[in-house]
Amino acid sequence: MTLYSFFKEFHSGFRYIVIVLVLLALVRAFMGWLGKRPYGEGNRKLNLFAMISVHTQFLLGIILFFISPMVQFSKETMKNPITRYFTVEHWVIMLIAIALITIGHSKSKKAALPEAKHKAIAIFYLIGIVLISVGIMLIPQ
Repeated sequence: MTLYSFFKEFHSGFRYIVIVLVLLALVRAFMGWLGKRPYGEGNRKLNLFAMISVHTQFLLGIILFFISPMVQFSKETMKNPITRYFTVEHWVIMLIAIALITIGHSKSKKAALPEAKHKAIAIFYLIGIVLISVGIMLIPQ
């Protein structure tokens, strides 16, 4: 197994952990927001773990960016949909998603009312997971 194949498989498999944690955080946030439930330590930890998993996934992606044969810097990069996707599109989409999830977590920490905490997580994590899903679905076959 090469270094590239190891990180590719790790990055590919770890996405399921990211998706599960973000979806769990989303479900709890919507239940808390719409059900006017208190914001407890369990909510805080789940939201934090979801955010940490997204950041960890991004770090794995950065490693892949530097060792992947799919990332190329040449005249032909933007003409080829596969190299364009991995050199430019994928990491930009994911970086925006990660930034939104991080902003949502930060807004949640600063909010005073439980409803506002849940709302921040629900909105920003939802937009983040939609972007992550789009970024995954756009992977050229």
